[in-house]
Amino acid sequence: MHLESLLSPDDLSDLNPEELEALAVELRQRIVDTVNRTGGHLGSNLGAVELTLALHRVFDSPRDAILWDTGHQTYVHKLLTGRIGEFEGLRQTGQLSGYPSREESAHDWIENSHASTVLSYAHGLATARSLTSGRGRVVAVIGDGSMTGGMAFEGLNNLGHSGLPVTIVLNDNGRSYAPTVGRLSESLIRIRSNPTYMRRQRHLEDLAERLPWVGELVERGINATKAALREMFEPTAFFEALGVHYLGPFDGHDIAEVEDALTNAKEFDGPVVVHVLTQKGRGHAPAEQDPIKHMHDTGGVKPGSYTEAFTESLIKAAESRPELVAITAAMPDSTGLLPFCNRFPERCFDVGIAEQHAVTAAAGMAMGGLRPVVALYATFLSRAFDQVNLDVGLHNLPVVFCLDRAGITGDDGPSHHGVLDMVLLSKVPGMTVLAPSSYQELQQMFEDAMTITDGPVAIRWSKTPAPHVGWDEVGRGLSARHVRSGSKSVCLLGAGKMLTVALAAADELAAEGIKATVWDPRCIRPLDAKMLDDAASHQLVVTIEDGFREGGFGTGVLDALSARPGGIHSHTTEVAVLGVPVDHHAHGSPDALLASLGLDGPGVAAVVRARLN
Repeated sequence: MHLESLLSPDDLSDLNPEELEALAVELRQRIVDTVNRTGGHLGSNLGAVELTLALHRVFDSPRDAILWDTGHQTYVHKLLTGRIGEFEGLRQTGQLSGYPSREESAHDWIENSHASTVLSYAHGLATARSLTSGRGRVVAVIGDGSMTGGMAFEGLNNLGHSGLPVTIVLNDNGRSYAPTVGRLSESLIRIRSNPTYMRRQRHLEDLAERLPWVGELVERGINATKAALREMFEPTAFFEALGVHYLGPFDGHDIAEVEDALTNAKEFDGPVVVHVLTQKGRGHAPAEQDPIKHMHDTGGVKPGSYTEAFTESLIKAAESRPELVAITAAMPDSTGLLPFCNRFPERCFDVGIAEQHAVTAAAGMAMGGLRPVVALYATFLSRAFDQVNLDVGLHNLPVVFCLDRAGITGDDGPSHHGVLDMVLLSKVPGMTVLAPSSYQELQQMFEDAMTITDGPVAIRWSKTPAPHVGWDEVGRGLSARHVRSGSKSVCLLGAGKMLTVALAAADELAAEGIKATVWDPRCIRPLDAKMLDDAASHQLVVTIEDGFREGGFGTGVLDALSARPGGIHSHTTEVAVLGVPVDHHAHGSPDALLASLGLDGPGVAAVVRARLN
């Protein structure tokens, strides 16, 4: 069978081993060809080919709910569930999502990319089915580092307590458990994955409990033996201590072996972990040899990007500040920390997919006299907002949060847009929030952040290319920068990367005889009083930001102007707050998405014309 003839998972049932092997090769080639053109997550998907084939041969999706943690590993799942024709448009505007999407297919139960959540989903869905007589197995696929996240353990603990019939597939590609496999363990694996054996063992234990004191000794002997074996095989002890049966590990690239394990797992009444070992980037030499490059995306840190400016600034500061340390949550590559980690390995901490721990650990480090820099994607910081607010903010600790991929990020979709950070961080008492408009501004802001020791600082920047400017076009400290003088008709305030949009709008308006004043706010919180004074002298003030419009930078400007003595200047100044509408926005080109929201030069100019007229 060729890939093009696959219409649904049902078409897999009659394939023989040779046909399945040929299909696996074809699937890998299709993924490599597509991702090389569209970008995306390569290594994790190449490693999950045989596992996904086995899952769809053993379980009846969507009747059996297959739930995926770290949804970037679902390309094979998409290809097997009727989306071959759309796969060429992977991650392209208006086309196939790079993550599971409920709008695309009934086979996609959850839309997620924030990791470590799937066991909680599984617990909830299995509970609902048990209370409503719903049919079908719940299958949760977790791995690719997700077991490092605390929420995964919360879900696992509750699943074990519930006794619900959930199959948990631990896709171990080197980022989670990996016990040694030998002849003895292979024998035990075969025994332990046999439900008949397990029923006989339980019968023997029940019999022992009913015997007199001799039976008590027998029971003790059984328990002691089981305990010794568990100590020998750590994952077994760990999972079964939580009430979750453990099978494995199995070769995740042997379809027949994985199918047997999954079939056996279906026979158990309670939760079962099926542990499979897979190789990230399997079948594609560049991905096998360079797992870091192909872990999250096919692209690394782009030359001339905001992220590169951060990397340079971090290393420069660390050379003269031995107290500086850097922390990230499983993303040292794409946040630009790898060069720092290579230079100062003892001062770089990757805590796994555990943003909450990263932030509170940074608080502890700051209490101990270190100067922690926490490097995360803006979207992932929202997972640890409580820790930012109460563990760092409440203690006025000098932690520096460096937030990559802020604003509308593009092709990774709703879960990756960094549109909440300005809203949330501006509500943390004592927090300073900085938004650079250029490569050089970011470097200056990082240097300035190192001098702020009475509270936390956040610097947020976008994934899009960073403008490069002369040092005479760079501000200092917490002051805004007056970029262009105009008449008193309109004042444009472009936050961060949106300064470019403000300038484009000003150019368009100038051609029509409307001379706009332009400011680079630089500091989102606290706002510069000099900038506010000048803004209040204009007929119209337009704020432009790439975060949520409600509660963000523009709202802060409006509130500040309204709170001035006598309100907004002579009650004649109008404020137009432009930003991202509160919604879950689809994937697509960042510039195209912003333009569709009126957040480009023509869109801003149109607002100015309408308000002035």
